[in-house]
Amino acid sequence: MSLRLIEVFLPDETGDRIEDLLENYSFLGIWHEHLENHQLLVKILVYSKEVEPLIDCLGQKFSGVEGFRLLILPVEASIPRPELIESAVSEPDFAQNGENSDTPFPRINREELYVAVAESVRLSWTPILMVFLSTTIAAIGLLRSSEAVIIGAMVIAPLLKPNMALAVATTLGDMALALRTVKVGSVGIFVSLSLSILIGRFFPINPDLPEIAFRTQVSLADVVLALASGIAGAISLTAGETSAIVGVMVSVALLPPLVTFGMLLGSGEWEIAGGAMLLVLTNLTCLNLASVGTLLLQKVAPGEWWQVYRAKKATNIAFGVWFLLLSALIGVILTWKRH
Repeated sequence: MSLRLIEVFLPDETGDRIEDLLENYSFLGIWHEHLENHQLLVKILVYSKEVEPLIDCLGQKFSGVEGFRLLILPVEASIPRPELIESAVSEPDFAQNGENSDTPFPRINREELYVAVAESVRLSWTPILMVFLSTTIAAIGLLRSSEAVIIGAMVIAPLLKPNMALAVATTLGDMALALRTVKVGSVGIFVSLSLSILIGRFFPINPDLPEIAFRTQVSLADVVLALASGIAGAISLTAGETSAIVGVMVSVALLPPLVTFGMLLGSGEWEIAGGAMLLVLTNLTCLNLASVGTLLLQKVAPGEWWQVYRAKKATNIAFGVWFLLLSALIGVILTWKRH
């Protein structure tokens, strides 16, 4: 459902000020409740696309007020039903107040997006164990040439989320989240690569196996696939459709080529391993480049004016680095194919 309930806690004396602010915004309902200790609770029912400009305004006006707190709650169901609500009150034109009126696709608000990615990049034993297990499963699938087993490893591998989180951190200029994301992603890659090298050292690896040979060859089609998947992943993330990201995990997974590279490296197949590593770098670069570009088109940006310059600088640097890296990789791919 495309509705959100915003709960604002304020001192009683600020009630008149919030009423004045809300005159410029469209909402479906508003309720006031007086609490203990001279506190006021204001509940505002709005369409999800109206949330971001509204919370930006409330945050700017009341962030310095003691006792101020703002909660954003998803609305699972509503009576009257949304269709009946929309027949009585037409859905507001987002261009009226929002800065995101010209975004190509509707998206969730910045705060929900931040929480979604921040929760997925916490370094703990659970994601490390998942990387260990998914690497083991992927290795078995590669050695048996079982596509179904490899797909299972793709789905459970937690290597895609850090890339999406890095794109969000970049566009918001949140360096703390970016550093944490790089740390979590690097640990995951290190664990998977180390285990893959060990498997390659102790088990015979046949580079001619179909599933292994397939991941040692890179073409421009792989670049297009990774870019398209990065765009799809970013759109799914900003739309709040987290289930669709599973499809992106399968279409352009980082794990199978990474495991292939590690096993070939461990078995001494240095030259062939280079193709797998090239595929890993291509997927990684395209995912980040496409994600940052999509978030820019979606107008994902900080709410505070003093954060905007830092975010733009970080985004420009990241976009430039990923673009230059992709250009270099395309050059290597074209050269590689001639040999």
